[in-house]
Amino acid sequence: MKLSNARSLATALMVGFAGAAVADDIKANSDAKVAAPFDIVESRISIDKDYAIFQMRVRADAGAEKPAATGKFEGSNVYAYVWPTSLDSAEVGFEKGQGIVALAVTYHPDFDDGAKGGKNRDHWHPHWVVLAKDQSCGGGLKVIDVPKDAKPKLPDNWPGAPLLIDSPDYPTKLSGDMVEVRVPLSKLAGLKSVSFDAVAAGLKVNANLHAPLLCVADVFKVASGNLSLPGKPVLK
Repeated sequence: MKLSNARSLATALMVGFAGAAVADDIKANSDAKVAAPFDIVESRISIDKDYAIFQMRVRADAGAEKPAATGKFEGSNVYAYVWPTSLDSAEVGFEKGQGIVALAVTYHPDFDDGAKGGKNRDHWHPHWVVLAKDQSCGGGLKVIDVPKDAKPKLPDNWPGAPLLIDSPDYPTKLSGDMVEVRVPLSKLAGLKSVSFDAVAAGLKVNANLHAPLLCVADVFKVASGNLSLPGKPVLK
């Protein structure tokens, strides 16, 4: 299951940032070629008092399909429901202007990356990630690496992996056809005016543990079809 457009995910995303059309929620036609748990049919962000509620609706069985365990970190797989956004990386605790900020709900049975040594390999859980173009990755994007001995600004819930990744403890639920994450607005006021899209994807850890360490390898579906970031939050 890969992005059918000849352009890479990275190219499509950069085009999307250049000219996003404004809408509220995002609706997509069902596609029988995509597995039901990744066949995105709708996505929205709702502002409800102190929370931004990220929702992604699929054809059926959200979270039911998970990557098989390999028994080792190197070469292992990650499945993810991802909301690429227009947020600046400084808004989620990194240095300013580092790349494409996305909220991702992930499952990876071969390793833990919870904050402060937390265990999370056995359940779906949220991350903020910062992405950049890398043509060596199947989807044209990587999670940005932290070079050895570099000391960039990192968020409080950075899990210690050499990546621009955060492991916040946001309430996350996958049930029926819905993926939902509740993000507090107290430190993320920018969410009230963010532009967003929705993507289902597979990522892969480099088998040699070299940079790029974590690639976007497969794109199962893009809600907008072209990553134009058409979504805008709605008030509940």
